[in-house]
Amino acid sequence: MEERALGNSGLFVSNVSLGTMTWGRDTDIHEARDQFNLYLGAGGRFIDTADVYCDGTSEEILGEFLREHPEVVVATKAVAVPEPRKRDASRRHLFTALDNSLRRLRRGHVDIWYLHAWDPLTPLEETLSVCKSVIDSGKVRYIGISNYSGWQTATIAALARNSIPIVATQMEYSLLERGIEREVVPAAIAHDIAVTAWSPLGRGVLTGKYRHNTPPDSRGASAHFANFVAPYLGEQPRRIVEALAVAAEGLGRPMLDTALAWVLAQPQVASVIVGARTAAQVRGILAADLSTLPVGIQEALTDVSAPSKSYPEYGWSQS
Repeated sequence: MEERALGNSGLFVSNVSLGTMTWGRDTDIHEARDQFNLYLGAGGRFIDTADVYCDGTSEEILGEFLREHPEVVVATKAVAVPEPRKRDASRRHLFTALDNSLRRLRRGHVDIWYLHAWDPLTPLEETLSVCKSVIDSGKVRYIGISNYSGWQTATIAALARNSIPIVATQMEYSLLERGIEREVVPAAIAHDIAVTAWSPLGRGVLTGKYRHNTPPDSRGASAHFANFVAPYLGEQPRRIVEALAVAAEGLGRPMLDTALAWVLAQPQVASVIVGARTAAQVRGILAADLSTLPVGIQEALTDVSAPSKSYPEYGWSQS
């Protein structure tokens, strides 16, 4: 497995990160253990979780496994809270959330602590003061952000530059979701922030499993995730999936391999976060050929999946 630098830091991470969003709900502790062992056996050392994944159960399960593996780079998140507020990046919430995460993870620190979403109700200076405090205390090694827009990314990066540089932004990114290319990626390049891509397989759709129907054992058929998958089952996503299928067949590679290789070739991408319900799915991901695609194939997939581009991000004003 390849190691890549994480943005403007000295930290290197595996180019494939193991996601744990399903651990504790669709994936029980025994299946999670199998996933964890398979991932480490393949050389992976970068695992992603969050305080809200299965109401903290994901962190608890991961914490059980981490006791014997201090070498694993662990990323978790805070800020997401229940309705009606949804987001809370206040000093009061963040300190409590981090202490709870550390207790569940059975660790004295986390390597990357992501601010899970922008909180419009808390002054950014307050949030950043917490980030500096937890880094100074040794409880957090690096700060990241997640699901921030372009202007939000640039704003926090500029404010944090002289004290606690933002090293990564975790964003959805795949052939089916390329919205971050309009503003987030340019902001990441300008501030040397790495992109860690969640759902690089288009919520599972880019594996080809939904080409003809919705398998009964898939996320698309799950009560928890059906609405999560549904946006990528329409006509436009179907055209992209079929183009990917043609490209993969021509290369003699699975669609999964081809889709992941495309994302890993994009600017600023340090790692793709792959989540799975079963160990068998993890095994298939770890067996993927992630070598660089031929230029013609890379360009063809880029063209067929291109997002709409218009003023003010593109056009006469930017030329």
